[in-house]
Amino acid sequence: MPPDYQDRLEYLYNRLNYEWLGMPRIPAELKLGRMRRLLRALGDPHLGLPIVHIAGTKGKGSTAVMMAAGLSASGVWTGLYTSPHLHRLEERFVIDGRPAEPAEIVALVDDVREAVDRVEAEDIRCQECRLTFFEITTAMGLLHFARRNVGAVVLEVGMGGRLDSTNVVHPRVSIITSISFDHTRQLGNTLGAIAYEKAGILKRGRPAVSGERAGEAREAIRRVADQRHCRLLELGENFEFEAIPPSRPITRPSPFQVAVKTWRRDWGTLVLPMLGPHQAHNAAVALAGFDALAEVEPRLSVDPADVARGFAALEWPARVEILGDRPLLVIDGAHNGASAEALAATLRECFPNVRRTLVFGTTRDKDLRGQLQALLPLFDEVIATQYVENPRALSPETVVSAVLMLAGRTAHLTNDPAEALDLARGLTGPEGLICVTGSLFLAAESRAAIRKHPTTPLLGGVVR
Repeated sequence: MPPDYQDRLEYLYNRLNYEWLGMPRIPAELKLGRMRRLLRALGDPHLGLPIVHIAGTKGKGSTAVMMAAGLSASGVWTGLYTSPHLHRLEERFVIDGRPAEPAEIVALVDDVREAVDRVEAEDIRCQECRLTFFEITTAMGLLHFARRNVGAVVLEVGMGGRLDSTNVVHPRVSIITSISFDHTRQLGNTLGAIAYEKAGILKRGRPAVSGERAGEAREAIRRVADQRHCRLLELGENFEFEAIPPSRPITRPSPFQVAVKTWRRDWGTLVLPMLGPHQAHNAAVALAGFDALAEVEPRLSVDPADVARGFAALEWPARVEILGDRPLLVIDGAHNGASAEALAATLRECFPNVRRTLVFGTTRDKDLRGQLQALLPLFDEVIATQYVENPRALSPETVVSAVLMLAGRTAHLTNDPAEALDLARGLTGPEGLICVTGSLFLAAESRAAIRKHPTTPLLGGVVR
């Protein structure tokens, strides 16, 4: 590890970090002007990058990694920017499946810090201008990809879209995966209002892909696309998919397949790289994204064979990730009602029907009731816990009370994820299943604990 690595991390984490503190109640606190000034001070590295920009309430990370995998398999040197990371900052800056090196992080921080100092010194409103952790790391990602001369970048929005720090780019294609309720204090309390914020990434005259099939969210996206003269390619209008479940009876975790047809081609049937019927939707959006991209940037064309190769090699930690057997250990970062429902459907349709224990911990501003209503019917035992390395954790006592109110059941309680896993093993037995979910922060801490457990074999993603 470079000697200055820890010092550079401390510099970043001493900045205002909404991932740790929670997003501001007033969206006006999120401004793009300082982000544009920072990139200008760095020489506008983003302007030469062919970018696919992806927003959505859920599915945007999975869609992003699918698109990056397909582009890489086609021979395009591809950058992928996602957030948050699970264990190491380098995970946010990936090229062809390889995270940035620690030495590259040191160099990036040094160069971006110099630009940050100039921007903040030049602005008389220094307190208003002070750049955040996410703004700085986004600039680092764009600078990293420009320096490495990548052929394409897949860029995931952090939160929302219109005011997100990533929304300073000029993408070849914009993608909105799906709309559901999350961050309602910042984005609005209707699906239409949330969709309007997400659709803020659409750029004038550039094509856009939407995974919304109907309702007020679709209409809001259409209005923004019309205003900006975007060609909007919609699920149900321009592309369709069929999710094909695994054969019954299920004796081991098994993925869905998906058949996709777009306005441009029939993609045939592909095995999904991640478990769950919801991944069929994400894959269909990704394939439509490939077709939209090929029409504006023919050198970035991706074909079905490329996608099959990319999907076969794809890994996406903490998304229905299997990390052990006897009992099955499943880690998932579901953190709102919609993603909990998707996880519940995955457990029903992709896993054998065995004794199950839920290890659950979430964040204070998340939809506790919605998550538990989706998950509780599938589990024999519930263990309430919390992540310990981030101050936003909801207390396990609150989870226990909610379980009692919603299901009339008593949940076990522990304040430590590692202890929760040990308790779960005892309650579940070797033939059962343990699922850890409720937050990506909990997923990260539980992954670390599982990987240190000497009796847990590592299976590494989908079991085929």
